Amino acid sequence: MASSNKSIYSALGANLLIALTKFVAGFFSNSAAMIAEGIHSLVDTANQILLLFGLQQSRKKPDATHPFGYGKELYFYSFIVSILIFGLGGGVSIFQGITHIIHPDKGGDPTWSYVVLAISVVFEGSSLIIAAKEFNKLRDNLSWWHAITKSKDPSTFLVLFEDSAAVIGLVIVAICLYIGHTYQIDYLDGLASLLVGILLICVSLILARESRSLLMGEGIGTATKKRITEIVEQDVDVLKLMHILSTYQSPSEVVLMLIISFQNNLDTKGINNAIIRIRNLVKDEYGLIHFVIIQPDTFMERVNPNVQLYI
Repeated sequence: MASSNKSIYSALGANLLIALTKFVAGFFSNSAAMIAEGIHSLVDTANQILLLFGLQQSRKKPDATHPFGYGKELYFYSFIVSILIFGLGGGVSIFQGITHIIHPDKGGDPTWSYVVLAISVVFEGSSLIIAAKEFNKLRDNLSWWHAITKSKDPSTFLVLFEDSAAVIGLVIVAICLYIGHTYQIDYLDGLASLLVGILLICVSLILARESRSLLMGEGIGTATKKRITEIVEQDVDVLKLMHILSTYQSPSEVVLMLIISFQNNLDTKGINNAIIRIRNLVKDEYGLIHFVIIQPDTFMERVNPNVQLYI
């Protein structure tokens, strides 16, 4: 969590300052693209505040109404962030872009815009580098995309995506601003705003997909399931591990349920001892698994050894 906080705070500071300067530059240069970029940075600032609030809420202790804690608060606010990027960032930018393409305004002095773009690239680029370094520490030799899809902490890849979109958006605006000013093509300013809006909507859809998956109850990976199966079925009192059910409550907390068929000769005391033993083995190997619920069940094989019966 400390790593993600560092990248969030750096992005928050950068976006707040950049949003103000973009609005000032957009006002003096009469640039719709700069106004769209200002809205983009303002939305990003609000997003970082929401992420920090979500992180704070997710650390609340379990209580009577939330016995597994509040870890999924982070997933909820991450999903809200993706919706804000779509609605406020992408939607407003596209509206501004279409309006200025249909009714292009005569551009003013672009000097302020160039200065702000240069400053923004430095700040956004610095924030992106910090976010990339922090995420790189967590990806464990996986490819960047694979690490993002496997990550259970949306606060890390949300900032990474936001900063990447910000830098790409700045490049788009700079190119369109230069060509439009050089060749007196007024509608390119609106086109830049439109392209920034489309970029933000694409990013928001990716983030919404990942946040939704976590919010709906994403479980442990295949490799982890395989290892847990090995741990359980190596126990002398276990006949078969029948089902594994799991969900991430937060990036650092997993709830696990195991449905196990024990040996027929075990009495209640023997089953209880086996349950305690298995629970401890699993929790010792995986620190993220805080809750291990084990349900005994029966398993029989029919006469045909290839057909199995679960009761």
